[in-house]
Amino acid sequence: MKTPSLLKSKNGTNYLLPFILVASCFALWGFANDITHPMVKAFSKIFRMSVTDGTLVQVAFYGGYFAMALPAALFVNRFSYKSGIALGLGLYALGALMFIPASWTGSYYPFLIAYFILTCGLSFLETSANPYILSMGDPETATQRLNLAQAFNPIGSLMGMYAAIHFIQARLNPLSTDERALLGDAEFEAVKAADLSILSNTYAMLGCVILVVFVLMLLAKMPKGESAEKGNSAFRPTVARLFANSRYREGVIAQFFYVGAQTMCWTFIIQYGTRVFMAEGMPELQAEVLSQKFNIVAMALFCVSRFICTYLLKYLNPGKLLSILATVALVLTVGVISFQSRAGVYCLVAISACMSLMFPTIYGIALEGVGNDAKIGAAGLIMAILGGSVLPPLQARIIDMDVVFGMPAANLSFVLPLISFVVVAVFGLRTSRKRG
Repeated sequence: MKTPSLLKSKNGTNYLLPFILVASCFALWGFANDITHPMVKAFSKIFRMSVTDGTLVQVAFYGGYFAMALPAALFVNRFSYKSGIALGLGLYALGALMFIPASWTGSYYPFLIAYFILTCGLSFLETSANPYILSMGDPETATQRLNLAQAFNPIGSLMGMYAAIHFIQARLNPLSTDERALLGDAEFEAVKAADLSILSNTYAMLGCVILVVFVLMLLAKMPKGESAEKGNSAFRPTVARLFANSRYREGVIAQFFYVGAQTMCWTFIIQYGTRVFMAEGMPELQAEVLSQKFNIVAMALFCVSRFICTYLLKYLNPGKLLSILATVALVLTVGVISFQSRAGVYCLVAISACMSLMFPTIYGIALEGVGNDAKIGAAGLIMAILGGSVLPPLQARIIDMDVVFGMPAANLSFVLPLISFVVVAVFGLRTSRKRG
């Protein structure tokens, strides 16, 4: 079987098997992201907290990405992409296994520490894997190749959602938030301990799976990427070159807002859908489960759209396609804000089809032509994932207001994703014009 030119360098190096192994890591961090989104609602219920307090999960999760991105880039620059991926897998497994002692404490904050360590590992993975994929062959096909690898990400996300529904949410105590508020201290502690045990056991199983992949990565022989053959980059001159590059600077900003928008749309679809379905007379638990099913539909659309968009990139300028999809996404977001029925839920689900292209395309455009500087440049784009930590708590504060200007706060809160998609659309338009 002939190796696709997409995965073969000009000097004949075959990247097919390394690509498959690294692409599997994209599925693994997709799993971590989307088993986590529903945990905002789950932790809020388990610990009888507000939505805003529940979003500390996202603060810890994306905070780990931000904190470790630059150290990860320096580590990869000093050693290799393989070393960065292996260390990332090790930290990922450690964070997942820490859920067991966290559950023994019965406290919320040890779970946040576990999430932070887990995502320090994900930061290493993304900082290493994304530029490694870009370097696996001809630079002209780099963005298309990264979109193909990123297509494995929603597959892992779907698995994460499935695990969240069937291994966590379906097994948690069915008492509603209001019913839990009426429990005495002893009853509440018993229910909380049982729920935390269910949650920690699921993450412990995930940790064991990651350890297996960690061993496989250590044993595998991985060729250097095309840019890696040129050696390592000095830190300060590299940073100076990157920040002098307007395409890169604007890409980091666009990535911040995109990740924020993605996190908000996927995290708060449960709150949004639950409000809509409960207004129809549905019990809270049933409304939550149905909302999560719509979340799975959104991820399925995201997955299918990723493959379609990867194909379209053979014929369309990446910046132009990015601006078109961001514009459609912001129009759909207007629908999410305006409708107070299932139509709003349908618009929110449809946004995922538009988002599928965004992360890898922004990433590829921002690093286009930077050569070996991509090792350090990757850190800025991964640090931009901080948008997933900063923006959701702001949206949660709006949701906690219940009603704003006579509108349901859950609806009006989506003005933040609307602003984010405007930023992405402008970036796509500007870069498409620069390409001429």
